[in-house]
Formats: sequence, C-alpha cells, structure tokens
Amino acid sequence: AAVLSADGRIHTGANVENASFGLSICAERNAIFRAVADGARRIDAVVVYTPTRGTTPPCGACRQVLSEFGADALIVCCSDDSAADRRYDLAELLPEAFGPGYL
Repeated sequence: AAVLSADGRIHTGANVENASFGLSICAERNAIFRAVADGARRIDAVVVYTPTRGTTPPCGACRQVLSEFGADALIVCCSDDSAADRRYDLAELLPEAFGPGYL
C-alpha cells in the first residue's frame, strides 16, 4: 500500500504477517503509521494493490485508522486486472465513522 500525505510525500507499507494473526498488521495501516511517524498529519489518498484478479478494499481496522488521518481520503484499489480497479471515498467504506469528536 502507499499513502499520499497532504504535504505531497508518498509513504509505503506492506503486510507484516505473524503466526498469531491478531499481531499482524495490514499494509494500509503500516503505510499510515509510517506517514505519521514521518510527520504527516493528514492523508489525502491510499492505493491498495493486491496481486489478484479482483481488488481488495481496506479492512475495518484500516478504515478506522484512515478515518483519523484521512477522513476525506480517496482510496484506490487495484489488482492485476486493471478493469477491476475501484475508487472509493472513505465515507463510502466507513459511513458515520467514530472519531475524536466523540471522545
């Protein structure tokens, strides 16, 4: 996955698998956390590539993390079949997201 931060930088991430699946991290969150560690505070876009025929949108945990740093982000999901590529606004994938305003 790659994220584009508001300052124009691109930050990448990859899945990090673990035998205890709950301790694994998705590429999207990996890239977002890298961006934040590098000083980014807003994410404008996320690209998720999967080496499959169809696309795979971000999981629920990734959507929630993205809502904290990119509530208006464009999500582009692409695969080996470019005809299957999809674009989403985060609000389509995570309507009525929980965020800091509820704390």
